[in-house]
Amino acid sequence: MTTTVNPEKKGLFGRPERPYVHPYLGGTILGIVLFLAMFLTGNGLGSSGATIRLVALAEDAIAPAHVDKTPYLLKMAGGDKNPLDDWIVPVFFGALLGGFTSGTIFGRTRLETTRGPKITDQTRWTMAFLGGVLFLYGARMARGCTSGQALTGGATLAAGSWLIMFAIFGGAYAMAYFVRKFWL
Repeated sequence: MTTTVNPEKKGLFGRPERPYVHPYLGGTILGIVLFLAMFLTGNGLGSSGATIRLVALAEDAIAPAHVDKTPYLLKMAGGDKNPLDDWIVPVFFGALLGGFTSGTIFGRTRLETTRGPKITDQTRWTMAFLGGVLFLYGARMARGCTSGQALTGGATLAAGSWLIMFAIFGGAYAMAYFVRKFWL
C-alpha cells in the first residue's frame, strides 16, 4: 500500500507533508490503546459524551434552573455537579491535542477548506456544521458515537453496536447520493 505525498505541500508550521502510518500498524496501536483504556479505567473510548458535557456546562452557566428540571442534564450538571468531572472529558481533549500534535509533526496541519468545485466555502462549512449537529444528535440517541459504538461496543461484541454501525454506514451511503453534487 502506498500513500501519495506532495513534498511541495507544507503544513501550518512549514513542515513538509509526510506519509500516513501504515493502516495495520495504526489499527494495532488503536487496539492496544482501547485495551489499556478498558483495562485501566473500566471504560472504553468515545467522544460524544464529552461534547454533550460541554453543552451541559454552557447551559448550566446560562440557565441553571433549566438544567435542574431536565432529567437528562440533571445527572451531568444538576445542583453542584461539575459536568466536566467525568473520564470522557480528558479523553476528548487528549484526542484533540493528539490529533493536532500528530498533524503538526507530519506536516498535515493547515488552514484549508476541502470542497467540490461546484460549491462555495460558505456552503461547505454550513453543510459540515449541519452534518455534525445531526450526527451528534444521532450519536446521543444511539447512546454513543462511532468511537464508542464501533470501537468499544464492537470490541465487546455488543450486538447493538454492530447494528448501529451498519446503520451508520448504510445511512451514509444512502445520503451520499443526495449530496454528491457538493463533491463532483
